[in-house]
Amino acid sequence: MASTSPSTTVWNVPNQITAARLILSIVVFVLIAYEQYMAAMICFVVAAATDWVDGYWARKYNQVTQLGRIFDPFVDKIIICGAFIFLAAEDHRGSGIAPWMAVVVMGRELLVTALRGYIEQSGGDFSANMAGKWKMVFQCVAVVLSLLALDYGLGSEPPWLIRSLSISVWLAVLLTIYSGGIYVFAAAKKLRA
Repeated sequence: MASTSPSTTVWNVPNQITAARLILSIVVFVLIAYEQYMAAMICFVVAAATDWVDGYWARKYNQVTQLGRIFDPFVDKIIICGAFIFLAAEDHRGSGIAPWMAVVVMGRELLVTALRGYIEQSGGDFSANMAGKWKMVFQCVAVVLSLLALDYGLGSEPPWLIRSLSISVWLAVLLTIYSGGIYVFAAAKKLRA
């Protein structure tokens, strides 16, 4: 009986972790809808941490799969875009995330996904760059601080939280635009070649 190498096993540990992150993202959205902001924040932090864990595991144990290359970024986009959309709906309660910011985040993610699919389909590499990784970090920080601010309640947030939330949200939006621009220029260069 032939053994299957880890890299060809579809339902391996990294993909299971990614699936758990997808389930956690749905839990986060439900908790936000029911105004359970602290519980949503805890679930979001756990989900965000699993993003690092599955990537580390896949590289360390040679368990990178074609499914994982598609599934992992898809779930990342679900949790970030979904969180921004749900938090934009709570803007009147002091989430600090305006609806236009959610549109920018979602628009960038859709554009980069479309470009990545096109470039990689024609044999090119369109891996994440450092600006994209920092964008994800600040998006996650913005979501966590937004949920914390909502948990405090409008008008009762401490000043440090209001400042930190504002800075992190603006950094997330600016890095979203900047990293998206990098991908557009990289794609244009590859398409001209």
